[in-house]
This record gives sequence, structure tokens and C-alpha cells, in this order.
Amino acid sequence: MRTVTYFFIFLNLSLAVFEEPAVYPLPFLVTSLVEVVCLLVFFGRLTHFAKVTFRSTFWKDTKNICIMVAILLSLTDLAVYGVLRIYNVSSIRWSRIIRPVFLINFAESRQIRRAFRSIRNTLPEITYVFLLFMFSLLMFSLMALKLFGERNLQTAEGLPYFKNYLEIVFDLYVLVTTANSPDVMMPAFDFSSWYALFFIAFVIVNTYIFMSLFLAVVYNNYKKHLKVM
Repeated sequence: MRTVTYFFIFLNLSLAVFEEPAVYPLPFLVTSLVEVVCLLVFFGRLTHFAKVTFRSTFWKDTKNICIMVAILLSLTDLAVYGVLRIYNVSSIRWSRIIRPVFLINFAESRQIRRAFRSIRNTLPEITYVFLLFMFSLLMFSLMALKLFGERNLQTAEGLPYFKNYLEIVFDLYVLVTTANSPDVMMPAFDFSSWYALFFIAFVIVNTYIFMSLFLAVVYNNYKKHLKVM
């Protein structure tokens, strides 16, 4: 039963590769039939579990309620999407985001739930570090707006450079990963090489200090909660 359950959970999650927009698109009828079969298997597994469990115990278990609600929502979304498709109305399959519910809530997934609970319990304790990092990012973005916004600089594509505050926040957020380095600082560097100090300071503070601190807090708290579980 465990192997069968895992197989159909994997099959259900794999449908995202074949449903529109897809990497390897298959006809809607094929993917919908596969999804219905998976949902029927999940319902059968839940029914089997209800037969060997006291009724009061079964209905008090939130995992069973989550699975039933996920099955109902998935079938409703599938039916609505199919009807809209018949009338050539564009829509999206919003129920895809609830498919991991089956992976987490079945009785066979005890270790996955344990890891999930550890992550959930860790999140409140890393919030303070994350807020501090966001404050640093917003302050550096404001400094960048004041430093470069009035210089009438342009990017290599001819677009205004660091004129919009939200775009600056996004560019510097990407710079934390160094994915856009050194491209993001080249217009300022071409104007004056001294402006490179701003980006060097940003990378030191946010990439090397905050990211290391963030990783340490996440690791220590996750390990602590995993031992408690």
C-alpha cells in the first residue's frame, strides 16, 4: 500500500510537467484522466484507512480532513477548467498548488511531516534576521537612489539607471546572489570608479555577513526542532 500510494503521489505531482503550460505537453484529456485516477486512488486509500480506524479518531485527525478537502478542490477545479476549455475561455489550474498536500498528509509520510513541522517551527525564529536583512536592503536601495538617481545614467540597453526605487530593490536583491554582478554596477563604475565602493560595501554586508548569519540561524533552529520531534 505504501509503494502504491507513493507511486500515485509521484504521478500526480509529475502532471505539472505535462499540463499546459508544459515542458512536454500532453492532451488535456490524458492529463485529466490521469489526475482523476490518482484522486480515486487517494480516496480509496483514505476510505481503507477509515475502515480500520475508529470513526471518532478518523474525523479528529486533521490530516484526513486535509486530504478530503484537497480531493474535493482538485475535482472542482478540474471540472471548472474543463468546462471553460470547452467554451475557449482562458483559465489556470489553481489547484496545482495543493497537490503537495497529499505528499505530506498521508500516514506513510511521517518523516516528511516531521521535517515539515521542523521547518514550520523554525520560520518564526528566523523572521527577525530576515527583517533585519530586508531593512538593510531597503536602506542600501534608498542610498543607491540618492547616489545615482540624479546622475542621468543609463544601462547598456539605454534604459534609465536606478531611477525607480522598487526596481533598485529588486536589482540589489539579485546582487545578493551575485547573479547580476558586475553588470549592475557598470553604469555607475563607468561614471566614477569610486562608486564601486558602494557595491563592494553592499556585497560585504548583505552577501557575506547577512547570508552567513541567516544560514547559521536556519541551520541551528532546524536542527534543534528536529531533535525535539
